[in-house]
Amino acid sequence: MRRLFAALAVVLALVATPAAALADEPEPAVPSDLAATEVSFRGSGGLTLHGTVLSPRTPGERPGMVLVHGAGTGTPRTKLMGEAVEFARRGMSVLIYDKRSEGYSLFERSYEQLAEDALGAVAALGEQDGVGKVGIWGLSEGGWVAPIAASRSPEIAFVVLVGANSLQPLRQQTWAVAAGLRKAGVSGSLVDRAEHNLYRAIADGGLFPEPYHDAEAVLAAVRQPVLSIWGTNDLLTPPQESPPVMAAALEKGGNRQYAFRFVADADHAAHRTPDGGVTRLPELAPGYADAVGAWVEQAVAGKAPTADVSGPEPQQASRTRPVEPPAWWESAPVQTAALVLFVVAFLAYPVVALVRRLRGASRAPASRAARLVSAGGLVAVLGGFGYLFSVVMSGGKLASPGPLLAGRPVIWLALQVLAVAVVVATVLAALAWRRTPAGGEKARLGVLLAGGLVFVPWAFYWGLLVP
Repeated sequence: MRRLFAALAVVLALVATPAAALADEPEPAVPSDLAATEVSFRGSGGLTLHGTVLSPRTPGERPGMVLVHGAGTGTPRTKLMGEAVEFARRGMSVLIYDKRSEGYSLFERSYEQLAEDALGAVAALGEQDGVGKVGIWGLSEGGWVAPIAASRSPEIAFVVLVGANSLQPLRQQTWAVAAGLRKAGVSGSLVDRAEHNLYRAIADGGLFPEPYHDAEAVLAAVRQPVLSIWGTNDLLTPPQESPPVMAAALEKGGNRQYAFRFVADADHAAHRTPDGGVTRLPELAPGYADAVGAWVEQAVAGKAPTADVSGPEPQQASRTRPVEPPAWWESAPVQTAALVLFVVAFLAYPVVALVRRLRGASRAPASRAARLVSAGGLVAVLGGFGYLFSVVMSGGKLASPGPLLAGRPVIWLALQVLAVAVVVATVLAALAWRRTPAGGEKARLGVLLAGGLVFVPWAFYWGLLVP
């Protein structure tokens, strides 16, 4: 069943990904005012990784900075070329490298492993001519990875984080998708209950890697100066909640050399956005690269500011919710068992009738209520899961719930109406079962009713029977 969910999620992810995003993009050229050096280094497990160092052509020692990608399998170094160019033009040697795909996928990853890769990159950059102190920069997922690397190596002189999250990854993700749905106009049980519970089940089934990563504990172990930047229109990381938690974690470890910057009209990656964070333009937000360059200069000189926060207040339309591990009765194994029960119970009723017909046996009377429980229950269960997965895979700032009616997606409303009909039909079928003489037909109807009875609490749990 885990493989089934994984395969379904992968297919939906591909369907939800625009064709343009799947096409090969031309590799951006290195500007003539910068020098480029190709490097290779060993990452975690001895994996060879490849990268490029961009440096100013002016002579003299300069700080170095390794850029760590956000989430994505095998992300090419060119995705961070824009950042690398701007940072190099502000007096740094910047290493960008191709992210690993080995041991990293939608359902498998280790921040510890990614941190070891980053440490290999730090060592490689430190060996380059003209490079003095080396720091690390992490975007989004890299905001969890870079602090791990920094906490393990005194060779890292400073840390820059962009769109970083000091909350648990599962809590951040459920918030991002829920916020995306609310931004699309969705209200009610789909966003309040179903999406939240689906992520808990996915994590419990081992399909959400690093769900409860303790970012606060890692940040408390970071001793280097830290610069953390959030765009005011970040729709993937809660930009109001993350900063105070990060500050508290750093100060708990005795580190007050941190600076927080909020960049106006910037998205999750501190790029320009014309529509409140939905669209990311190629250009970095004005002032972002300058802020990084000026702060790095201070940090390597031993003059990093203390507890310094500046910039406009970020926008966050809703608060995050704690995401607790599920109780036994709502765990992934129980949910899987319920799914199997529904398929067997709801399919057995028409399958037995078909077998009887093929054998030429006399037809047993079938009530409309029983037929509705069988067909409607199967559609509500499989359709509900299918729709939930599609919403999750297209979630975040680009949530696509489909047409809405009174704040509810039309598809979800249809499934809710069907669920109510299945419950009513289950009651009527139970009355028919009581009047049915003992025998094969009573047993057949009993199996169907077992599925219908379990369906009632299941549909409440997933929000199909909740407004």
